[in-house]
Amino acid sequence: MSKLDLYKVFCTVARNTSFSKAAQELYMTQPAVSQGIMQLERELDTRLFTRTSKGVFLTDEGRLLFDYANSAMNLIHVGEEKLLELKNLTTGELKIGVGDTISKYFLLPYLEEFHNRYPNIKFKMVNGTTLEICALIKSGSVDIGICNFPLEDPALELVPCTDIHDIFVYGEKFKSQLAGTVTLDQVVKLPLIFLESKSNSRKYVEDYMLSKGIKISPEFELGSHHLLLEFAKINLGVACVTKEFSQKYLNTGVLHQVSLTEEIPKRSIGISFLKSVSLSPASTKFVEIIKNKLLD
Repeated sequence: MSKLDLYKVFCTVARNTSFSKAAQELYMTQPAVSQGIMQLERELDTRLFTRTSKGVFLTDEGRLLFDYANSAMNLIHVGEEKLLELKNLTTGELKIGVGDTISKYFLLPYLEEFHNRYPNIKFKMVNGTTLEICALIKSGSVDIGICNFPLEDPALELVPCTDIHDIFVYGEKFKSQLAGTVTLDQVVKLPLIFLESKSNSRKYVEDYMLSKGIKISPEFELGSHHLLLEFAKINLGVACVTKEFSQKYLNTGVLHQVSLTEEIPKRSIGISFLKSVSLSPASTKFVEIIKNKLLD
């Protein structure tokens, strides 16, 4: 077997934790799979699997190798898919990393237009935080990511798309305390509702407040933007939200925006993809659709 074949066998066994299941997936005999693993172990002079009656499991060394080998195999698979997509986008898959909130409030119109133009291209949406999406892009698991900026990663090409604004909102309970214009110092004395710390949106606001000498200690740390709004709605505290994603609550008067003496600087939502790898035809067309609609 070639080195590439050996790594393909290795990754398949690791995913299935079984020589026999890997053999079925690869259309090989079980002895051939076993011999392939032994050959790779000999060449690397390292034991990659622990053999038990319940199956085969990666050793610590095997897990380390799998992280890299699996990413490489994914990238090769991406390359093969891109070749298929060259037939006028009549087949293929567009894999997008994006969070639920950006999907709902930003991405849906572009997905609809792309699907109407290229109905044979399948969508695969992978949910994650901005940092998780960046890792997915670099591993080849998704083609592009739609992320919260700012984002600093020299491996990624970044295309800002639309500006967004971070604001604080509150329900009826806090109306008297937040009447008129207030400072950030006054806001942080109230119960705060924020996204969890791994969120890029949270980090941006937190870093800005730290630059003003203000440290936050939220009462609630939540995993979704929708929950921020709902917690504020039932008066559990003052929530830090994205204004553009909160219009329904603000326009109906369910929640009110805190008037700050100094607004938090705007940031953006944008597209990110690997600099070192050419976009697939489907990804290129999708990025073009977003850019063109934003120019309309």
